[in-house]
Amino acid sequence: MESRSILTNKYYLYVTEFFAGMSVMAVELAASRLLAPYFSSSQIVWTIIIGTIMIAMALGNIWGGRSADKNPNPDVLYMRLIIAALWIAAIPLLGKYVILVVSASLVLTINSNFLVLAAFLSCMLIFVFPLFLLGTVTPSLVKYTVDSLADSGKIVGTLVAVNTIGSILGTFLPTFVTIPAVGTSITFLLFSGILLLLGLIYFIQKKTQKVKCIISVFLFILCSIFGSSDRFAFWENNLLYEGESIYNYLQVKETNDSVILSTNVLFGVQSIMKKDDSLTGMYYDYALAAPVMSGLNAKENAKILVLGMGTGTYAKQCQKYFSNTSIEGVEIDQKITNLASEYFKLPNTIKVTTYDGRAYLNATDGKYDVIMVDAYQDITIPFQMSSLEFFTLVKKHLTKDGIMVVNMNMHTEKEGNINQYLSDTIANVFDKVYTVNVARGTNRELFATQNKDIAETFAQNTMQLKDSALKNLMHNIERDMKLYQKGDYLLTDDKAPVELLGMRVIDELIQTELSYYKEIFKTDGVNGVLKNVLF
Repeated sequence: MESRSILTNKYYLYVTEFFAGMSVMAVELAASRLLAPYFSSSQIVWTIIIGTIMIAMALGNIWGGRSADKNPNPDVLYMRLIIAALWIAAIPLLGKYVILVVSASLVLTINSNFLVLAAFLSCMLIFVFPLFLLGTVTPSLVKYTVDSLADSGKIVGTLVAVNTIGSILGTFLPTFVTIPAVGTSITFLLFSGILLLLGLIYFIQKKTQKVKCIISVFLFILCSIFGSSDRFAFWENNLLYEGESIYNYLQVKETNDSVILSTNVLFGVQSIMKKDDSLTGMYYDYALAAPVMSGLNAKENAKILVLGMGTGTYAKQCQKYFSNTSIEGVEIDQKITNLASEYFKLPNTIKVTTYDGRAYLNATDGKYDVIMVDAYQDITIPFQMSSLEFFTLVKKHLTKDGIMVVNMNMHTEKEGNINQYLSDTIANVFDKVYTVNVARGTNRELFATQNKDIAETFAQNTMQLKDSALKNLMHNIERDMKLYQKGDYLLTDDKAPVELLGMRVIDELIQTELSYYKEIFKTDGVNGVLKNVLF
């Protein structure tokens, strides 16, 4: 059959299956990086991505098989590959705008589950169609390759194996090669270019569809030119750096008085450097109560460990106010540590180890006077650093009167909230637990110790401070700090639903912050909201 001339030896079919499988997984992984700066990279978002893509692939399998039975012409399949390629190539150019439009529409109209619904709708609009088309590849190729029942099992098995091998490479290449090296946008373009090339080679060999091929190349070039930027926060004009690592989207922003690191385009501060070297006005300042409680000014060879180092905001503060102390940090993302040296003036005297915080504690025998746990990633804390087993491990690495301070970045008064779970879990490990809310913020700091006289010790050590700004702040913390009464909520390695709990608080915070604009939207519509935002 003439339409099958390029397929007579079936090698090209196997090549198609290989790269189609590779592209599906590459698009799935790149999808997580496209959504993460807006919705986080939590297990919930991953579930939405995987579930949505699996639905699209399943529907594509069904429709592709039926279509191939009715019209066993490879021209149809390879034109689908070209269409899918162009759609994927357009994602870096248009995907960010789709996410923002979906988010803006939902944030003014719904009252709960904002992040889940926004992520789901964005995923549906951006990824379902091209993955549906790619889902038609395998059943179509089975139709083209199976000539008789005698070898059908062998051929189908080979196709599935080739697809699986391609999928394996499509899993590793984006994560370890393309995304860290050239970014998410170029990753989309690279794998869409592979799909486009498959279709072009087929039609060039057949000498058909010349006009459509030329148009597709032109559209791909346009997408490559205008969509190759790795900018997610494209509305920002004061960014010193925007890029990606294996673990995070990274943004360094400069203001009049600060340099800020964020792993989200819309909200959140992971690290901050004040240009005048003053207190930050954020939770890092409150966490300085831990070394005061432990009396580090009067100790020799005192040691502080920071789990979740970021660019070293807390470590540098500790070095400034407790100069006789040895400070080390653990940060899983080497690129963040690199940014710390480049933009945040992290001194060489502060040792930073690139490692997971819990794994580091398992690997060291060191004892510390203060351990700071600041492990929030995106909008939630990693479950393995929120459990009873983890805090028990931290306790083993504290000195007799050592202090653990935990940053909890979202506080709410609703029963059964994430901070209740964390606080109850910690209170099951430590004898004394105190909490204090950070003024003008959503953070809450928790201090845990075996020292039953910690409140009295804190008051005495505060009086001995020489820096007036720090001393005044410690007095305020001493006044507002509350002894935590242990409850029944518990997080363990086996059961720690931190992401669901975190999402609930985020929804509450979003609705509280936007209630003003919702009222304007009800009375004056979109124009009223725009006037208030812009003017």
